[in-house]
Amino acid sequence: MVPMVPAFGGVPGGPELLILLVVLVLLFGVPLVVIAGVVLFFRTRSDDADADADRIAELEVEVERLREKVDDEPAESDGDDRR
Repeated sequence: MVPMVPAFGGVPGGPELLILLVVLVLLFGVPLVVIAGVVLFFRTRSDDADADADRIAELEVEVERLREKVDDEPAESDGDDRR
């Protein structure tokens, strides 16, 4: 009787497939997650820059308005200290 040995080796079973899955996750999954995290980090930072620019523009308008208000007030000539 001739033994039944496959010509190209055995087909991987459960443990071998699990090891292949772990290796593939480490080779491809982890770098993809890291790259996605970096992209999301920089994208959220760029959104914050737009919000900061809007806020700075609003503050500059407010400062200009306050400067005009202070310039329009008459100066006190009696020498009292402002408190």
